[in-house]
Amino acid sequence: MGVPFDYAPDRPEHIDLILNGLDRYNPETTSVFQDYVMQQCENQTYDCYANLALLKLYQFNPHLTKDETITNILVKALTVFPNPDFALCLSLLSTHVLVPLNTSAHAPEIAEAVQKLNILNNLLGGADYAAFWATLDSDDLYADLVADVSGFEELMRVRIAATVSQTVREVNRNVLETALNLEGKEFDHFVGTVCGWTIEGSKIKVPLNKENEAKGTVVRENVKFDQFSRVIKRAYEQPA
Repeated sequence: MGVPFDYAPDRPEHIDLILNGLDRYNPETTSVFQDYVMQQCENQTYDCYANLALLKLYQFNPHLTKDETITNILVKALTVFPNPDFALCLSLLSTHVLVPLNTSAHAPEIAEAVQKLNILNNLLGGADYAAFWATLDSDDLYADLVADVSGFEELMRVRIAATVSQTVREVNRNVLETALNLEGKEFDHFVGTVCGWTIEGSKIKVPLNKENEAKGTVVRENVKFDQFSRVIKRAYEQPA
């Protein structure tokens, strides 16, 4: 049985009560949700359902919107890729926030921030991890955007490693170093201790799991001979 979409093991009771009652539509709860987003950033917890509820409140009450909270929600959504959370958050943002930067000389600062975070999301979605790290380091604005999210780089490495483990049983050390943006003893510690993988010279061995296990597929067509004969007979019966 799958985990419910609205499940968050670290959700405080008062947030759960709001989400399951009419107060989730009450503008007065906006500040409560905003504080909860900051708690998620500080404590390395995550609650997509609550964050989406806050973005919905912003839709109905744009005067209550806080740009910093929006960017923090998006950055937290990046830390759970390849889940679709980032796209879900984007779908609830106002149109003026989603204006492409090259179409308006007067785009708000939040629009630039959202576009830059979307670039990171697209790179992660394309598994271009080297470009992800290079882009993250290319602009001071990125450092500002992720500053509130405690352990952001470590969280991203964990997600990248989890994605890699779903596709391979063995990977070259230099390839994984680039994907994780780590080298030397830091790389050895992360791979060996955090991931529990084995380093054998220039190769990294990933333990077998249900995702990276090679499985043979047998395709069996259950079509009887008389079915073929009927098809051929109809072809000859068609008028010229």
